[in-house]
Amino acid sequence: MRRIILNEQRQIAPFNEPARDLRIQNKPLWLWQRDLLVAYTTEEREYSDWEIARRFEKEAVECLVHRDNIFFNEELIETFITEARNGRRPVRLAFRADDPAVATHVKPLTHSFFQQDDLLLADMWYLPQGLSQSLEAKPLVINTEARERGYYHVPPYMATEFGDLVYQLPRRVFVLIENWVHVFIADILLGVFTRGANVEDRIKEDWRYRLKILSRAMLQQKRVLSSDELVRVGNNVHIDPTAVIHGYTTIGDNVTIGAGVVIDNCIIGSNVTISQGCQLLLSVVGDGCFLPFRAALFMTTLMENTSVAQNTCLQLCVIGRDSFIGAGNTFTDFNILGGPLKTMNAKGELEPTNMLILGGCVGHHCRLSSGSIIYAARTIESDVVILANDERQFITKNVTYEQSDHLKYPQYTYPRLYPREDDT
Repeated sequence: MRRIILNEQRQIAPFNEPARDLRIQNKPLWLWQRDLLVAYTTEEREYSDWEIARRFEKEAVECLVHRDNIFFNEELIETFITEARNGRRPVRLAFRADDPAVATHVKPLTHSFFQQDDLLLADMWYLPQGLSQSLEAKPLVINTEARERGYYHVPPYMATEFGDLVYQLPRRVFVLIENWVHVFIADILLGVFTRGANVEDRIKEDWRYRLKILSRAMLQQKRVLSSDELVRVGNNVHIDPTAVIHGYTTIGDNVTIGAGVVIDNCIIGSNVTISQGCQLLLSVVGDGCFLPFRAALFMTTLMENTSVAQNTCLQLCVIGRDSFIGAGNTFTDFNILGGPLKTMNAKGELEPTNMLILGGCVGHHCRLSSGSIIYAARTIESDVVILANDERQFITKNVTYEQSDHLKYPQYTYPRLYPREDDT
């Protein structure tokens, strides 16, 4: 089967980079897509839009067509291709508008869905006789099989208007990456959180798998949640005996984990150092990251080669590559005045995120000095330097490149690596 990739060149703020190049599950999105589809396709071709693709793709060959800004998991793509091939007709991926996972997490901030009656049509097609069939494609509705997971006992002031803090975690994952919030949703909520829920459900439903985990734990003389069935460790990894690591967690190669570290349901990349007393829960730490002592991550993404200094707390955040977060910074995640949090959409307008709690986002190649408090859902654009001072102690608004502190010092050279489209 031939794979046709339609490029989406629109940049995702505040990274100033197309979605395909952002890391999801510690892989560039384009690589994640390729690795999942390699079992179904034999060749791939890329085009900037549909018209150019139709002009060059005249052959009547089996094709899978999709945009390069979508995140999906193996369960979704296997279901879609299997059902499409069984039907032997051109189809387009679709979801019901009231599907809990799509309505709660995917539809907000997304403007590329095409709505047809009560269906949301996604940018993925199966065309058994080539691109000439694209206009004939009928919706193929996929049920994401969402399950409710989250926190059922929370302080009343956090749950009065919106209920408990719960998420809809699908077995079949699909996210359109059009906003930095979608990176958080794909990487954390529908990534590591959903992966953990899948393992938890399998343990409950499959007694053989449950027995396998228990026997491995007994053989290794470890806690059940720390056996190698649930904690996958790469090569040349040093883990201090006092560290506590629970599954489902994967750890790459050449990793050092210091004394007193606690890791629960995370993805840790390769060449990572996590020093004494750090705590990581439901987070993704990219290749080459460095966490000195007592850094804390909760439901947070660190892209590759980023450092988070001591006593910094990141909650429900997304941090870009090659950035530095100084000591003692705190990213808050809750609007104590109540109401849903908002963020800027692609049009530069404030739009509700449909989330009661949400941290901040730091772009690529940023430097944040110590001691700041960043309010919920605020963003810091790529290539920004923030120096500690009274004016920047509380960051209550989005910070753009033009507001970077390094611009006040002409003698200080700091290259701009990720300009906005209109600045290039």
